[in-house]
Amino acid sequence: MKKRLILSVLAFGLLTVGFISLKKAAQLPQRPNILWITNEDMSPQHLGCYGGKVAKTPNIDQLAREGVRYANAFSTAGVCAPSRNTLITGMYHTSIGGHNMRNFLPGSFNSPNFRSGAPFPSYSVLTPADVRAFPEFLRKAGYYCTNNYKQDYQFEAPETVWDESGSPPDRAKADWRGRPDKNQPFFSVINLEDTHEGQLFARDNMPLTVKPEDVELLPFYQDTPTMRNDVARHLSNIEDMDRKVGEIIKRLKEDGLYDNTIIFYYSDHGDCLPYVKREIYDRGLRVPLVIRYPNAQNAGTIIDDLVSFVDFAPTLLSLANIPISKFMQGQAFLGTQKAKIPRKYIFAARDRMDSEVDRVRAVFDGRFRYLKNYMPEKPYYQPLRYRMQIKSIAEMIKLRDEGKLTGLQMHWFRSNKPTEELFDLKNDPFEVNNIANDPKYAAKLKELREQHEAWVKKYGDLGELSEKEILSKWWNGQQKAPKTETPSVKMVSNKATITCATAGASIGYKKHSSDKSWSVYAAPVKLVQGDSLIVQAYRIGFEKSEVVKIAP
Repeated sequence: MKKRLILSVLAFGLLTVGFISLKKAAQLPQRPNILWITNEDMSPQHLGCYGGKVAKTPNIDQLAREGVRYANAFSTAGVCAPSRNTLITGMYHTSIGGHNMRNFLPGSFNSPNFRSGAPFPSYSVLTPADVRAFPEFLRKAGYYCTNNYKQDYQFEAPETVWDESGSPPDRAKADWRGRPDKNQPFFSVINLEDTHEGQLFARDNMPLTVKPEDVELLPFYQDTPTMRNDVARHLSNIEDMDRKVGEIIKRLKEDGLYDNTIIFYYSDHGDCLPYVKREIYDRGLRVPLVIRYPNAQNAGTIIDDLVSFVDFAPTLLSLANIPISKFMQGQAFLGTQKAKIPRKYIFAARDRMDSEVDRVRAVFDGRFRYLKNYMPEKPYYQPLRYRMQIKSIAEMIKLRDEGKLTGLQMHWFRSNKPTEELFDLKNDPFEVNNIANDPKYAAKLKELREQHEAWVKKYGDLGELSEKEILSKWWNGQQKAPKTETPSVKMVSNKATITCATAGASIGYKKHSSDKSWSVYAAPVKLVQGDSLIVQAYRIGFEKSEVVKIAP
């Protein structure tokens, strides 16, 4: 890790800096409390701690002053569900079929429901048998794990993943306060929706806290009242989100947990604004990441190392002193299992978005971004029904059709792409000048092309297949996902040994029907007088098993 003094901040948080070493690794307990505060659809440059001058974000800025700020943290996609698929598994979403936006709707396993004109009904990713959502490992190690409340993992989360996962209308209830033992370590996720794309139009009639005349516009936008209003709406939503971050911190302090909890703050991908969300340029992938350690260890440090969402799950296990699972494809950037060599490249992907199909892959080395366009015949802009509710996008299309957009304002509306693109973000932070054909950069083009090819070879890329082919491969030609086998329970004296014939199944159990969550089965369960046993098995990508009940 390296601490850097900021010399200048370019568009989207690209930094030019010098280096200073960290004082020392943070001193942490064996099983530290860990809290993730995440918000949606927001690039880092709007926050004061990342150089933002318009939106007021005092609570996140305070976290940064007391914590460690990462200058080069990235999502693996410019949209939420594929990114969250990577976060929860520690695997690239392209390697396990979670790359399309989106494939699974909550509560619609094997249903005929369609999403925004998507070409296939809702279906769950089918992961390899050894894959688990990482909180399951934390729970086995004694953690109380909560999610509040969004999942969107591209699969139905097994009951073994969370002790609590809130949902409307009780979404605010799932956090560390639900622990039966207040000394039990916890891992809690709290997701804030204020900055989501949908809030640009859902809050259209709400008062703005940021003045439209104060905002800065991207060079791709025409300066109109509508565009300024949408940007001001986004920045106002950021201010609302920051206030909620303050409320969460206040609850931690009230509970005496602020100075013995590792707090992560990050966004799930870049801004919700036109020509940003869903893109895999810097503006779509770069995210804020602030980590505050107990007692503000290493306060004010800035880390330049490249960090990817695929690294988050192994890092959490490393911080909790739990062995990193072999199936995980990222590397820990903190904790006892921190990788010896910092990450050299960031990999990202774009695939189907709602009804529109495209396939693009990206490699970034900290300065240069390489794009491989597998469908160069496709236009850059694609008409997505959902985002047409945003007034500024509807206006851009109208101005385009009237021939009133000029220069970079037409950049998004190019009708096709080259097979390869290369950008030098030091000199071209908005990524508009493709230097792939410039002989001066031939060596860099070759390097990043080869890194992309090696990445595909190492991890696989299910984007090579149509969704119909993927489902046929997963389901052996059947029309729907299989069902997890009913678990078997063997009683010896007062201990229950539970097995499931479905390879890779997780097993959950309750000792009383009134228990609010399913425990994760890891060893024979001891029963005492008054206990019963309720058992269910889950395999990611399968329907859950039948429930088995053993009488007292």
